[in-house]
Amino acid sequence: MQVIRVLLVDDQPMIRTGFRLILESEPDIDVVGEASDGDEAVAGTEALKPDIVLMDIRMPGMDGVEATRRIVRSGSKSRVVILTTFDLDAHVVDALRAGASAFLVKDGPADSLVGAIRTVADGDAVLSPRITHRLLDRFAHLGAPDEEPVPRRLDALTGRELDVLRALARGLSNAEIAVELGVGETTVKTHIAHILDKYGLRDRVQAVILAYDSGLVVPRGGRPVT
Repeated sequence: MQVIRVLLVDDQPMIRTGFRLILESEPDIDVVGEASDGDEAVAGTEALKPDIVLMDIRMPGMDGVEATRRIVRSGSKSRVVILTTFDLDAHVVDALRAGASAFLVKDGPADSLVGAIRTVADGDAVLSPRITHRLLDRFAHLGAPDEEPVPRRLDALTGRELDVLRALARGLSNAEIAVELGVGETTVKTHIAHILDKYGLRDRVQAVILAYDSGLVVPRGGRPVT
């Protein structure tokens, strides 16, 4: 059994303790460390090399968004799961753009936390694209905190890959995309893997953001996020 190594990041010790109790009751999860702010999160990720960083989004000093950005830019293979108090927090989109693989609300059920960690550790994004779509539609007009997203050309993608990317951005699952395009689910997974590889993306959440940033998909608000 492969053990998933987790770093807990939250400025409230009682919350860290609660998450530790939940996670360490699972035979395949090991909490390898804790951090109380973004600086400690970045340092802890470098030192401990966890599989998952469970990151609070709002902390004094360096917040979870900036910490996520630094972890991803460092080339770390650790994946970040963002924790937030509100399920439609504008900062969530910033965290996803920074490279987070998932987000969870703090008051969600324990089994959703455990399931999310296992899913992300397995290499996928725990966010259903449907939730990502809803978030991006609501907050796309805010843009990134420091600069507008840089438009990306999608010339590297084949026509079929573009079809898959559009479907991802609409919130379809692999099985739903397979039915819509009349191909096998394995083929869909292969196309997604090619999209991620061509643009250096971590997971399907980042692919959905690519679809918005490139202008391939227009938010319901009316204009591309470019």
